[in-house]
Amino acid sequence: MVKLRKILLFPLAVLYGIVTSVRNLLYDWKILKSKRFDVHTICVGNLAVGGTGKTPHVEYLIRLLKDQFRIATLSRGYKRKTTGFLIADANSTAQDIGDEPLQYKFKNPELTVSVDTNRPNGVKHLLELEHPPKVILLDDAFQHRALKCELNIVISEYNNVYLHDYMLPAGNLREPRKGIKRADIIIISKVPDRVNAVDIRNLIKDIRPLSHQHLFFTWLKYGELRGLRNPEESIHTLDDLFRYRVVVFTGIGNPEPMVTYLKEYAASVKHIQYPDHHAFSLQDLAGIRNVLDSIEGGNKIVVTTEKDAMRLKDADLQDVVNTLPLFVLPIEVDFKDKEQEFNETIINYVRTNKFYHKKYS
Repeated sequence: MVKLRKILLFPLAVLYGIVTSVRNLLYDWKILKSKRFDVHTICVGNLAVGGTGKTPHVEYLIRLLKDQFRIATLSRGYKRKTTGFLIADANSTAQDIGDEPLQYKFKNPELTVSVDTNRPNGVKHLLELEHPPKVILLDDAFQHRALKCELNIVISEYNNVYLHDYMLPAGNLREPRKGIKRADIIIISKVPDRVNAVDIRNLIKDIRPLSHQHLFFTWLKYGELRGLRNPEESIHTLDDLFRYRVVVFTGIGNPEPMVTYLKEYAASVKHIQYPDHHAFSLQDLAGIRNVLDSIEGGNKIVVTTEKDAMRLKDADLQDVVNTLPLFVLPIEVDFKDKEQEFNETIINYVRTNKFYHKKYS
């Protein structure tokens, strides 16, 4: 059925590929102009839609840079109900700025977190601040070529590498595979534990990075479960989680790695899946409660992601949220190897104000 669907949608995918290719050529030939700013810009993006693990990679960069440089993040604020340029504050909600920017702000209160669908306009506003950033992390801006980004990081998921994907709507690609040539750094994310050195070498041969490109491999590292109401309350995965039956609900691009992880350690797992960036309602929470109540036994909890937890902060949901034994599973990325090389590549770019050479300049 899936194969038939791809065949039927292939003509539309070809058409979409032609349109995006022409658009990229117009930028490459400078018929369409890219705006360049006098600030360090690092773009974290992908060729495909959703599920590559972009958010924890942005958080890695925040941790790497924030103690050495004045930094800011700029996102479009997907599914927010506001418009224009906004800077997050202590009272911001997911409806104001989107769930991912809210997560950056929640975990880094001193960080300048901003949103604007018009990326050049967003950078312009950030540089007009009293204390402008030295580095701007552009979240999901690889296809926003109206802004000239100096350092492009493209992330692709190991189990759905862009090499084997197709253009929308037959596949998940936003632009043709050859767009990877604009990347300075390629990261293959969510590498499973079972992957060995031979698998990695074979994938490197398939990707064939260009001479200026760096290729890295990362995997997901989960933290201990933390209570949503009381972060001091925790459940140790190895020592305690086997005692619990878990209801996990997610509204993210690809929840499978997380669900697989919980199934490995918990007594049982029931997964309720919502669309990516789903805005939770009281009805949704009632459904989660019903599933929880249907499980026999006393040791049972509800688990969700950090990103989904941001969308549970709506004031209208708090009374019901507070009745659930709700825990959040933190997530970070770690490098299979060459972590120091990655860190030095980023730091050197910021310190020297250049990255190897100017492409398309």
